[in-house]
Amino acid sequence: MYAIVDIAGQQFKVEPKQKVYVHRLEANEGDVVEFKDVLLYENNGKIQVGAPLVAGAVVSAKVLGNVKGDKVIIFKKRRRKGYRVLNGHRQYFTQLFIQGIAGQGETLKIEEAPVAKAISKDLAKATELVKKAPAKKTAKKAEAAEGAEAKVKKAPAKKAAKKAAPKKTKE
Repeated sequence: MYAIVDIAGQQFKVEPKQKVYVHRLEANEGDVVEFKDVLLYENNGKIQVGAPLVAGAVVSAKVLGNVKGDKVIIFKKRRRKGYRVLNGHRQYFTQLFIQGIAGQGETLKIEEAPVAKAISKDLAKATELVKKAPAKKTAKKAEAAEGAEAKVKKAPAKKAAKKAAPKKTKE
């Protein structure tokens, strides 16, 4: 199942559970956006071509975030004229997760973004590591502390023994 949809003046071939970068949309992270400018819709080998749009077809997407693209460098030069100009910019994009595609007379089946699942798995791993890490560190610190206490106890005993011993005097 796929569709060719017009998003922000460009045509994209989209499928469910796909991530797409499009030119900046006026939407916040987490918003659900529907695109009705579907030019072509394919489902199990049945193709519907619009004239110019497929009537009743809808593409639903969730906004994952607004990001910047790679830096583009613009360099202009006129040889032997001493003219050199260097400019650059980073284009703004919106990352979309395609939740579902529905044709004419079909109901929209919404797929959940895998981002939330991945984040919850990462959080679980992080909490496991945090729980394990202090236990190991405290055990090592306890061993080091016991070793230090033993050294401290031995050192004053030697000093006390030296102090208690009578000094040899020359007679």
